[in-house]
Amino acid sequence: MAMIILIPSYQPDHRLVDLVRDLRRALPRAPVLVVDDGSGPRYAAVFAQARALGAEVLTGDVNRGKGHALKAGFAHLRTAHPGQGVVCADSDGQHTVTDILRVGDAIAPGTMVLGARQFVGAVPLRSRVGNEATRWIFAAATGQRLRDTQTGLRAYPADLLGWLTTVPGERFEYEMAVLLAARLARHAVLEMPIRTVYLDDNASSHFRPLVDSLRVYQPMVRFAASSLTAFAIDTAVLLALSAFGWGLAAAVVGARLVSGAANFAVNRSLVFGQVGRAGVATAAVRYAALASALVVANYLVLRAMVDGLGMPLLAAKVVTEMGLVVVSFAVQRQHVFVQPRRHRDAPSAAVPRLTSVR
Repeated sequence: MAMIILIPSYQPDHRLVDLVRDLRRALPRAPVLVVDDGSGPRYAAVFAQARALGAEVLTGDVNRGKGHALKAGFAHLRTAHPGQGVVCADSDGQHTVTDILRVGDAIAPGTMVLGARQFVGAVPLRSRVGNEATRWIFAAATGQRLRDTQTGLRAYPADLLGWLTTVPGERFEYEMAVLLAARLARHAVLEMPIRTVYLDDNASSHFRPLVDSLRVYQPMVRFAASSLTAFAIDTAVLLALSAFGWGLAAAVVGARLVSGAANFAVNRSLVFGQVGRAGVATAAVRYAALASALVVANYLVLRAMVDGLGMPLLAAKVVTEMGLVVVSFAVQRQHVFVQPRRHRDAPSAAVPRLTSVR
């Protein structure tokens, strides 16, 4: 399948030039598009060398983030090279030409391909820990197990490029958002093993561990905040109803009705995104079914802890909710707030045009 290589780049060094040179030698007929994400005049010479080797360069006036650069590239390629698949690679030397070609050769309609690093050998600790944590959280949230959720080596068929420009996210969170959105839209994801290459302990990476990690985990963070709010409401109502003499079963149900209504509203609008007017009723019914199942589980576990183990009601409530929150997130993402499948060639979202120089 015909392919194009898309390389988002911010303040690159000689490794970008080396990558473009190697790609042009291996694939002399394949277009190479480099997106300069507002690197500034200091790096103009590096991009000039990439152009001299045959790459097309899109230049942004200010730094907007990797997600913005990728979407600008997708929007440009849909017009300039319609019908061709795209392989995205990083500019810092992490991806070998051999792996880029292998991932590109696996492009198929309706399927995105991930170059999955094996994380063997000399891998920086922050990269190993970060990827392991993200894998676990992603699996818990979606029920889908992927080896490498943060890989920058990805291939997309032409029929997904329009959809990719509609996925929210401007910086490093965009690539995680793509995986989460693909799960909702039921797009297939294929992983192919690639080499794990880190140069100089990954010192050239522009990833900010605290700020960008929060961006990557943003959907889960918002859900956690929503769940904590619902937990506080649920616990306060439960304790109040129990103080007024309600039995445990009635108090659990009453508290969940109050907290559930608030949790549904927050999750629909802020966590999983609006599902549209036509989908609200369906989501509400599914949420009610989930809430009912959680009420039963909540009651049975509380009864076992309070009566069987003699735990105080508040302590039992905290332990129970900690166990159910992961289940709730996964079910809501996969079955409650499911967005309708968008046409794969959906119109592109508004992406500011960048200056193209060949």
